[in-house]
Amino acid sequence: MAQADVRNPTPEYLAFWRESHLSTLTTPRPDGTPHVVPVCVTYDPEAGVARVITDGGSRKVAHIRAAGPDGARVAVCQIDRARWATLEGRAVIRTEPETVKDAEARHEERYGRAPRINPTRVVIEITLDRALGKA
Repeated sequence: MAQADVRNPTPEYLAFWRESHLSTLTTPRPDGTPHVVPVCVTYDPEAGVARVITDGGSRKVAHIRAAGPDGARVAVCQIDRARWATLEGRAVIRTEPETVKDAEARHEERYGRAPRINPTRVVIEITLDRALGKA
């Protein structure tokens, strides 16, 4: 397992996060057990942030909100055969229209398609402090 620099990843690590891959998001349930769901993720190493767009009524959003104002410790991970990459950090929920619009544009850039219209969309914004992987 290789440790990567969240803000200065290797070119290979960054390229892997630029490819179109489905990822998982792990959030803590109120009882502490992990809740793992498939998501699309964008990674912004310059800001040290990963973003997931989702419906505001989802369980993952409820778990993050239940953790309190400082957010929840989460991880996003993507796998492609022997290559894998995990980003960890503290997630908060962002609802500002300009933040949602920016995250939607980042999603479209990475995945090559606009996300479906969702008036209750929010952004899970993860301030990253750890990156692991083998890319």
